[in-house]
Amino acid sequence: MEQTEKKGAKATVQRIGSYLSGMVMPNIGAFIAWGIITALFIEKGWFPNADLATMVDPMLKYLLPTLIGYTGGSMVYGQRGAVVGAIATMGVIVGSSVPMFIGAMALGPLGGYLVKKFDDIFRDKIRAGFEMLVNNFSSGIIGFILAIFAFYAVGPFVTTLTDALASGVDWVVNAGLLPLANIFIEPAKILFLNNAINHGILTPLGIEQAAETGKSILFLLEANPGPGLGLLLAYSFFGKGAAKSSAPGAVLIHLIGGIHEIYFPYVLMKPMLFLSVIAGGIAGTFTNTILNSGLVAAASPGSILAILAMTPRGSYISVILGVIVAAAVSFLVAMVILKSDKSEVAIEEDNFSAKVQETQSLKAESKGANKGTTAPTTQAVVTDDTAVVGQKDVKKIIFACDAGMGSSAMGASIMRKKVKDAGLDISVTNSAINNLTDEDGLLVITQKELTPRAKQKTPNATQVSVDNFLNSPKYEEIVETLRNQS
Repeated sequence: MEQTEKKGAKATVQRIGSYLSGMVMPNIGAFIAWGIITALFIEKGWFPNADLATMVDPMLKYLLPTLIGYTGGSMVYGQRGAVVGAIATMGVIVGSSVPMFIGAMALGPLGGYLVKKFDDIFRDKIRAGFEMLVNNFSSGIIGFILAIFAFYAVGPFVTTLTDALASGVDWVVNAGLLPLANIFIEPAKILFLNNAINHGILTPLGIEQAAETGKSILFLLEANPGPGLGLLLAYSFFGKGAAKSSAPGAVLIHLIGGIHEIYFPYVLMKPMLFLSVIAGGIAGTFTNTILNSGLVAAASPGSILAILAMTPRGSYISVILGVIVAAAVSFLVAMVILKSDKSEVAIEEDNFSAKVQETQSLKAESKGANKGTTAPTTQAVVTDDTAVVGQKDVKKIIFACDAGMGSSAMGASIMRKKVKDAGLDISVTNSAINNLTDEDGLLVITQKELTPRAKQKTPNATQVSVDNFLNSPKYEEIVETLRNQS
């Protein structure tokens, strides 16, 4: 009973976190654009420009929260939900004195939910020919009411809450306790709560801090690639079997590509290595604290290139040192653990393969997928254990995951090269599952646990289910099948 309750609580936290991060991640490009403009054109930027710097404040207070509210409404109820969510978000923006990211995360989905409920109740009661009239006026009236409510009630409340949270963060930073946050952040990343923590909590608070001081250390807590880098380097030198041989390639994907989940199986196969990434995280954050490091905006993905792009003028050495120290400490702790391990190579091989599978299951679970769910049989579904079922006239291949970023982008890049080398004129892209649209000639590639959700969005597409976007035996077979059909 107690174990069931723990799993239920964990699933609830993961779903909430996935939802919060899902509102921010599709808009990371806007956050990066704001960060670049801030880094370049504010008074202390690389190229101070008073005229261009006037964009900084409106983007922070109006554009970014509105995008979050729009996305939140869209996640609940498509375009109608997005419009009402944006209207409601504008009420909370104008009714507050601080950037309203937390309010947008609440009002956007609420707007989508209310207009969805309205449609559920009145859909069958609308006379033919009046659908557009009712739809437009219902959206406008619900949005109007929510905007007024947000202006007078939600805005002041969230302003007080945000000020309290910001004061708490300042107290933790001033007390020198911020490095201890990595005791929770690093294990949470392995459980795929990284996006929830980074984009659902740290990014909104970091934006508040950066607006006041020009940078924030909060952007470096989760995104610092140092802990994972040190761990993978230790495996490269002192690991065994498949884990050792695959670690050097994982280093590049982790450090340059910013796909931190690549190192999660290496930790799960030896739970003692949680100590390695925790120690590295604490050391990196401690270094950033004493050197007053920070970024101007969120670095996503957590690539060293993205981090350097968001580093303000004069902070490059301190930010790089934060990564190096984190990697060095993580490497040393992992080295001791790996060198003291006496298990056989064959056992290492089995453990590593098992933990790769476990990592994929954890990822799917964090996104609300049921591990035991299977895809309906009314449509061809290809898995790593079955032969490819061909579909003629394939015009587009889409790698789909929950956010449409990260590993799906890497998978699309791998497949794009294979398709090009085969001389096939087929588009290969990546997308969030929620953004998929059904069309002829579509082949959708997802991880097994997410295939049912992809099928709901694209019932007429051919679905290919894989265990791992970065290394699936199906890619060559898919390309060969498509070449034979062309």
